[in-house]
Amino acid sequence: MAYKIIVDECTNCAACETECPNDAINEKKGTFKIDAANCSECIGYFDEPQCIAACPIPDCIVVDDKVPRYVAA
Repeated sequence: MAYKIIVDECTNCAACETECPNDAINEKKGTFKIDAANCSECIGYFDEPQCIAACPIPDCIVVDDKVPRYVAA
């Protein structure tokens, strides 16, 4: 599953954006979003999602149940 950012919790610190190995996190009009099509959950890169590891706000970035789980090629 891709992850999503809870907008109401996000402080727009941008810590997650620079840590994403897939450039799946972008800011538009002051809001950060994760592009599910580009999110690999950091599988094949790291042991844990780097956006979550970098985020200073607990539970700001969560699993998006509406998106199918990432499958490595």
